Amino acid sequence: MEAPTNRKKLRTGYTTGACSQAGVRACLLSLLEGAPIRDVEVVLPIGKKAAFHLKTSTFDASGPPRAHASLIKDGGDDPDCTHGAEIITDIVLVPEPGVRFHRGSGVGWISKPGLGLAVGEPAINPVPRQSMEREFESLYPRIKSWSKNRFGWPDVGIDVTISIPNGEELAKETLNGRLGILEGLSILGTKGIVVPFSTSAYRASISQAMDVAVARGIKTLVLTTGGQSEKFAQKILSGLPEEAFVQIGDFAGFSIREAGKRSIEKVVMAGLMGKFSKLATGVKQTHAAGSQVDFDFLSKLAKESGASESLVEAIRNANTARHAGELAAESGFPAFFQAICERILYHFSKIPSGPPSIGILLTDFQGKQIGYAETD
Repeated sequence: MEAPTNRKKLRTGYTTGACSQAGVRACLLSLLEGAPIRDVEVVLPIGKKAAFHLKTSTFDASGPPRAHASLIKDGGDDPDCTHGAEIITDIVLVPEPGVRFHRGSGVGWISKPGLGLAVGEPAINPVPRQSMEREFESLYPRIKSWSKNRFGWPDVGIDVTISIPNGEELAKETLNGRLGILEGLSILGTKGIVVPFSTSAYRASISQAMDVAVARGIKTLVLTTGGQSEKFAQKILSGLPEEAFVQIGDFAGFSIREAGKRSIEKVVMAGLMGKFSKLATGVKQTHAAGSQVDFDFLSKLAKESGASESLVEAIRNANTARHAGELAAESGFPAFFQAICERILYHFSKIPSGPPSIGILLTDFQGKQIGYAETD
C-alpha cells in the first residue's frame, strides 16, 4: 500500500477508516469473484481514489457466506500510534437488508455521550461507517443477485466486524480513555488520508492559498479548521468562490496575521465546537498536543450568558466540547454559542495588523449555523 506524496515531499498516509473501507470492498469482491483479493481500489471520502494491498484475504461461500481481509495501515511521514497496525475486516452476509457494525478485538466502544455515536456503540465513526456502507451499496445489485441464486434470499445485508490486533495497548497512547472510548482504538477519518503535521509546510500552504485568492481579486476569505467545517461553510456562504475557502487546521493566529498582510477586507473564521471551545480561551494554535478543552471556562461562559445552574454544572462535567454544545442545544440555550463566537472575536480583534473585518461562524455537526459574531 503506497501512500501518496504531497507537494512538500511529505508522504500522506491513510486513516483507519479508509483501511476498513478497503477491507469491506475486498471482502465483498472475494465472495462475488470466488477468489482471494490481493489489491483493491476505493474512492476515499474526499473523492480521490486509493489503492490498497491486502495482507490476507479469505472467504467461505458455503453458508453463511463470510469473508476476511486485512491490511497494514500506512500512516505516511507523520505517523501516529496506528502506523503499521493490522486492520482486519470480517463480513457475514445475512438475509436482512442494511449494514450493521460490530467491534472486534482492539476496537473500542463508546462509554460517554458527546462523541457523535450512541453509548454502547462500537467506536467506528460516522464517516467511516458511511464509506463502508457506500461500498456495500455500490456492489448491492451483484450481491443481491448472487445471494438469491445461491440461497434463495429475497434481500441481503452484511454484518461488519473491525478488529485491530494489539489495539487496546495502542489506545493507551491516545486520549481515548479520557474521552470515554474504552478497550481499544477508534476507526477514524473524515477525509480518508492523514496529512503530515509539518508546521512550516502547512503554514506555507496557507499563505499560498491566500495568494491565490488575492490574485483572483477575492476580498473575503473563509478560514476553516478542517474539511468538515469547510463543507458546512461552503453551503452557508455559497456565494463565494471556491478559492475563498482556506483550510487552516490549527493555525488560527498565524492565518489572521497572514490575511492582514494582504488586500483582504474581511475574514470569516468557520468551525465546530471542538476547535472553537479552545479559540474562545485565547489560544491561537489548537493542535491537540498543545491545548485541551477547558470545561471550567465553558461553564463560566455559560453562566455569564444566563444559563441555568443545572446547565452550567452539566457543561462543567461534559465529556467533550461537542457534548457541551449538545447540552446547550438540548436546553434551548443559543446564547452559549453566541458567547463563544463573541469571545473568539474579542481575542482575534486584538491580533496586531489583522484584516479590517472579522466574522466568527460556528456550526453544529449537521452544518447548521448556531452562532455568529462580527466586528462593527
